[in-house]
Amino acid sequence: MPILAASVFWGTTGTASSLAPAGAPAAAIGSAGLALGGLLLFVSNGGARLTCTRAERGLLLIGALAIAGYPISFYPAVAHTGVAVATVVTLGSAPVFAGLLAWIIGRAQPTRRWLCATAAAVLGCAVLVLGPELTGGTAPVNLVGIVLAAAGGLSYAVYSLISANLIARGHSSNSVLGSMFGVGGLLVLPVVLCTDTSWLFTMSGAAVALHLAIFPTFIAYRLFGYALRHTTAQVVITLTFAEPAVAAVLGVVVLGERLPIMSWCGLAVLALALVVLAAPAGVRRDRVRRRAEPAAW
Repeated sequence: MPILAASVFWGTTGTASSLAPAGAPAAAIGSAGLALGGLLLFVSNGGARLTCTRAERGLLLIGALAIAGYPISFYPAVAHTGVAVATVVTLGSAPVFAGLLAWIIGRAQPTRRWLCATAAAVLGCAVLVLGPELTGGTAPVNLVGIVLAAAGGLSYAVYSLISANLIARGHSSNSVLGSMFGVGGLLVLPVVLCTDTSWLFTMSGAAVALHLAIFPTFIAYRLFGYALRHTTAQVVITLTFAEPAVAAVLGVVVLGERLPIMSWCGLAVLALALVVLAAPAGVRRDRVRRRAEPAAW
C-alpha cells in the first residue's frame, strides 16, 4: 500500500535529523527539509496550474499553515522530550484529531472498525516506542514537549483532511500537495534563514537536509497523495503508525539495537492493527453477500 511505503521514508527522519551537526536548531533542520522538499513538489507537480474557487484557496492556505506548523512543533518536541515520547504523542494524537475534526464538520462518522484499529495502534505504538524507556525507568516527560508534539499531530491531521477534501472535489492530488507544500515551504524559510545556517554548509548538514527533502517529503508525499485518492484521510493517518515500526526494525537490523520483549509485543499489536485497517473493507461484505444470495445455477 502506498501509505505504508511512505511510512518507510518517514521512519528515517529521526535517525537522519540526529546526524545533523551539533548545535543545529531542531526547528531549522525540519524546516530546511520542508522548504526544499516543498519546492520540489511544487515544481514537479505543476502546482501553479491549480485552479480553484476562493473558498478552496482559503483551504489551501490553511493547509499550508498546518504544513509549516509541523516541523516547528515536532522537531522541537523531540529536542524537549526525546524521539520516543514525541513520536508516540504526535502519531497517537493525529488520528484522534482527524477523527474528531471529520466528525465535527460532518464529513464522516468514525466506524467501529476504525476506532478499534486506531485504539490498538495507539497502544501498540506506545508500548513499542516507550518499551526501552519504561523497562529502564528513564522515560522522559516534559510538558512543553508534550504540547509541541500534540500540536504536530494536530497540524498533520489538518493538512491531511484538507488535502483529502480538495482531492475529493476533483483536483489532482499532485497539484493539491504541490501547491500546499510549496507555500508551506516558503512559510518556514524564515525559520532557516533567521537562525545560524552554518550547519547547512557542512557535509553532514547538507546531506541531512537533502535526505529530508527528497525521501520523507518529496517521494513520501507523492505516495501520500496517491493514498488519499483511494481511501479516507482518517485511515491514511492511522496507517502512518507503520512509521515507528519501520524505525524500530531499522534500528535492530541496521544499527544493531536491541528491543525488550515489551517492545516486540507492542510491535505485534501494532502490526495486527495495521493489517486489520489496511484490509479492504469490501472483502468481508462481498463474502457475506455471496452466502446470503442464492446460487445463480
